[in-house]
Amino acid sequence: MTTTLRPTEPLQHAADGARSRHYRVCVNGRPVGELRLRTHPVFGPSAAVVEDLRVDEADRGRGRATVAALAAEEIARGWGCARVEAEVPAGTAAALRLATALGYRHRNRTLEKTVDTAPRLPPGSAGRPMTEAEFGPWLAALKERYASSWADRGVPVDEARAKSERDHDRLLPAGLASDDVVLSVLEHEGVPVGTLWLSVAGERGFVYYVEADARFRGRGHGRTLMLLAEAQTSAAGKPVLALNVFTGNAPAERLYESLGYRPVTYSMYKEL
Repeated sequence: MTTTLRPTEPLQHAADGARSRHYRVCVNGRPVGELRLRTHPVFGPSAAVVEDLRVDEADRGRGRATVAALAAEEIARGWGCARVEAEVPAGTAAALRLATALGYRHRNRTLEKTVDTAPRLPPGSAGRPMTEAEFGPWLAALKERYASSWADRGVPVDEARAKSERDHDRLLPAGLASDDVVLSVLEHEGVPVGTLWLSVAGERGFVYYVEADARFRGRGHGRTLMLLAEAQTSAAGKPVLALNVFTGNAPAERLYESLGYRPVTYSMYKEL
């Protein structure tokens, strides 16, 4: 039997050069599933994204999804893409196995936690708003670290830097005065020991950045910063707090797991 992809629509072109197309997964012409392939909304035509790959239950376990994913990669190569990416929902062990078997690498994952009540901070610790004097140097250093994080995980340096600039311009359009943004400094006994960037836009809180100062690590301030994020999320009336963690950051992963955060999605990528 032959598994193929058959387009269900003309190739879609956007004004910015983005492409996308929906396909049926077929076996000898019989539809058994579907997927959508598009160029990356952030990295543009250099990267493709495989979305919503699905095979009907009766046809699973026969390699249909594997062939469909490989066919999507060939289409992406034809579009001139040098990389393909996919988001795999947590809890779908078969999808994670498939992505790994096809050579996809785990870049980062999104974690979530239900926030029922506002936790108390340890004695001597308190959060305060970041000042304008602190904001400029903090943002410049953060942009560089953020770009490096993506470059270290397969994104070309120029793309990583451009992504950093776009993301920070989009998320902090008015700096400290940006809507639904809480930028905080954690102090312990009056001494600044860490920083927190929390968004409370939408239906959940999202930690974009959290870091204890290098001089004070190993003293529990990272945990306190996350408790501060939970307290601020609860105060904003949001029931869930989420964050992103890059693979390989073992200390952060252990901290989040100990606090009750659980994976929601895995972001995977593969060089073509």
